[in-house]
Amino acid sequence: MTKLKTILTIYLLLLSCFPIFFISCDSNSNQIKSEDSEIETLDNTIDFEKLDSIKINYLGNPTVHDLDPKSGTVLFMEHRETSEEIHIADFEGNVKASFSKRGDVPDSYGALMSTLRIQDNNTFLVYGYNGFMVYDFEGNLQSQVKLDDFQIPSSSWKNMGFGMEKMGNRYVYLNQGKPPENSQEYKEFSLLSWLDPQNGKKEPFIQFPEGSIFSSGKFFFMRSWFPIYCLEGDRIYLVFGAEPVIYVYENQHLISSIPIQLPSYNYFKGADSSSDARLFGMSMITGMIVNIKKIDEFFLIAYFPGYNRLDIEINFENKSPDESKAFRERMLKKYPNRIAILDSAGNLINDFVPGKLEPRSMLVRNGQLWMRETPDDEVEEDFFRLFRLGLKKEN
Repeated sequence: MTKLKTILTIYLLLLSCFPIFFISCDSNSNQIKSEDSEIETLDNTIDFEKLDSIKINYLGNPTVHDLDPKSGTVLFMEHRETSEEIHIADFEGNVKASFSKRGDVPDSYGALMSTLRIQDNNTFLVYGYNGFMVYDFEGNLQSQVKLDDFQIPSSSWKNMGFGMEKMGNRYVYLNQGKPPENSQEYKEFSLLSWLDPQNGKKEPFIQFPEGSIFSSGKFFFMRSWFPIYCLEGDRIYLVFGAEPVIYVYENQHLISSIPIQLPSYNYFKGADSSSDARLFGMSMITGMIVNIKKIDEFFLIAYFPGYNRLDIEINFENKSPDESKAFRERMLKKYPNRIAILDSAGNLINDFVPGKLEPRSMLVRNGQLWMRETPDDEVEEDFFRLFRLGLKKEN
């Protein structure tokens, strides 16, 4: 019992400070410099190149939800415990409008179930407890469609680079139903859902493939299989959390799988029992893929590499609170989030820590790749920046 309490204490400490990563770059350079690379530099490798930037004057802790190069609009929010402010900014960095639609107001969305999506030059879509709501950039409600079958979601992630993605007249999003707990539920559980803003209907689809580690009969925590995806035409490129495989779906059917090799990637392969105490503590220390994007013939994979075997053992040792804090700080510096660039067959082209940019924030709109600059942890800044990036071949 004492050992279990110690593990739970460590787990809570991890939750309180994850994910904060210490990375740096030369902000005066247009080329993103790789740091701590664990692979040799390849001939004709591909790197990031800064093409443009947006500096938005704002003091707070904003979450970027979407941006639109056509209208030159950035949509971001301030998520607080008791309020949520929606902000509309232009590409010049000016905040043009700010308003709240949460709480006791006639046109409230209730609570958010996904990131906000810009629809056109003057409206954006909200998927919330009160349905699909369309507002204009001044905050006026344009339309509302109630959800056909509302259930309180089991999870709801709101961050730049992840959310509803449009395919045809519908959106692809994660299935927010009750997560599976046993082998039979893993077989039957659908990972994604079709969302239709025109009639409020939701249609779950895609189960774990037979060859997936999540079809092995072992036990996992939810984050280990959390679906990460991107769309291209009628294809869905899907990764199940920790598993280093890209599954390719076309018209909802699995057409191929692409195993990927990530340098020094250590990921959780399941427990034999649901009572395994390490299920509580592996969530924040196992390797995890946190974003996937496809640019031309290249895959961009943002991932947390995971602790090596020795550090995992040290993590679960009995430690004082001060020792646990010091250990965690060392691990944050040792294991920053990384980005791997792969070709269409999954072959590794480059792998690096992308300077002072947030790897999980990769967002593609109108064929453009955008990422957010990592906030300064030591100095409170009254602005935040977004960078448009290109892929540059280095000889």
